[in-house]
Amino acid sequence: MAPSLLSRYEDKIAGVLGCFDRVVVYGTLPGLCFAEGMAAFLRSRNIRIFDYPRWAEPLREVIRENAERVAHQAGVEIEFVRHHIRKEARIAEVLAQRGHAPGLVHILSVMEECGTYRPWHDKRTGKTSLKPGRSKCLHYYFYFIDEEFGLCYLRVPTWAPFRLQFYFNGHHWLAAKLRKRGINYTARDNAFLAIENFAVAQQLADDFDVSRLHRALDRFANLYCPVLKTVPVAYHWSIMQVEYSTDVVFRRQSDLAPVYETLTRTAIHAVKPDHVATFLGRKLDDRFKDELGNDFSTRIEGTRIRHQMGRQASIKMYDKFALVLRIETTANDVTFFKHHRKVEHQDGTDTYKLAPVKKTIYSLVPDLRNLLSAANRRYLDFISELDDPSAGIKALDTISQPATDANGRRHRGFNLFLGDDQKLFEALLRGEFLISGCRNKDLQKALPGTTSSKASYFFKRLRTHGLLKRVGRTYKYYLTAFGRHVAVAGLKVKELFVIPSLAEVAM
Repeated sequence: MAPSLLSRYEDKIAGVLGCFDRVVVYGTLPGLCFAEGMAAFLRSRNIRIFDYPRWAEPLREVIRENAERVAHQAGVEIEFVRHHIRKEARIAEVLAQRGHAPGLVHILSVMEECGTYRPWHDKRTGKTSLKPGRSKCLHYYFYFIDEEFGLCYLRVPTWAPFRLQFYFNGHHWLAAKLRKRGINYTARDNAFLAIENFAVAQQLADDFDVSRLHRALDRFANLYCPVLKTVPVAYHWSIMQVEYSTDVVFRRQSDLAPVYETLTRTAIHAVKPDHVATFLGRKLDDRFKDELGNDFSTRIEGTRIRHQMGRQASIKMYDKFALVLRIETTANDVTFFKHHRKVEHQDGTDTYKLAPVKKTIYSLVPDLRNLLSAANRRYLDFISELDDPSAGIKALDTISQPATDANGRRHRGFNLFLGDDQKLFEALLRGEFLISGCRNKDLQKALPGTTSSKASYFFKRLRTHGLLKRVGRTYKYYLTAFGRHVAVAGLKVKELFVIPSLAEVAM
């Protein structure tokens, strides 16, 4: 089997770091974040349902006055911007003049869509209630530099139910940790180009304390959203979006450039939907294909290659400043990922089973960190196979020769570019088989027309050549590491050399 990309270029790599990157959290007020709860709250205060706007209007003024007071105290002005203006670019301009000292950086105000409620009277039942709806209201973006979390923003709407949005970057948080430890580093934007001690940096990144984040979120909410003085509940914080990156930091740009060029050119052809599902830890059965198959995309965006699985999750590879090879998994809906956890039922019982990740911020560590870093690792293993074709070609030649099993029976070799052998290996590389194994009936379904005895013969040939292994006393079979290497090598040769060559001949 070919060595991994990390070991192959060990002398050219300064270090490897896994860390949260972009993290977006939203805050909701329990009991007020859904229509029936807000209606119950109003009734408990003896406020008529149709007086909901009258109750919310004074709170809008409280938020406006607070924003003006905070701006005055910090010596900044509130800048109104249009929705299409790139806020990040504007804040970059302010930081270039202001510097990066802790404190309030800037306040942007913008008219944006928000969730709200509208009073409704049902003439049929005679009941009055609130219905959820969408509207527009003024939002304040408070940009500030926190000593622990770096550059952040808190988005505060001026209309009930006052759903907040908070952003920070894990690399900025880690930079603060490194400074506190006295560990030298060189950073640019959201990437480390050099770190004095990568091992310690990784340990710090792994020790992310969600409880400290929770306390900071409550502090920011109290500072910038004073409606909490009127509504006696604390915000509940949930994950809206999270990115986790694995950075391979090269010593020189000239070391990374040829490696990255080869990887992107190869991956755009070689990575298929089944592989994307496997990277992200999902099975790609027929039902899943019906739901998301049309949303799969793999495309080059500048110097970035991105593999998307619907709108819920994606994995991408790109270079940062021609020094960092970054593999990054993004979850736009963390419930896309599943893990084994305790599930509580309505009858008060609980079971331990495979279930979607909870949206609470306490899923960040260790659950999401482990799931997202594992996705990056699977992708890194895959591109390691793509990077060096010589070992793969040698392996293809090896399995083409006959092999003898323990009973002395001779089994012919494989040709991955012809007939049944090609279809067999394409089937074995399907995401669900790589994750959950392949049984006789699974192979029959994947290869229409294959009988049970023929599937058994395929398994025997594969095991004799060291390409397949059986797990314990089950009837599930998995590709061995050598088998995966051979299958990926065959895919690479076919996609990058055989098919283009045939196309040229046809022309």
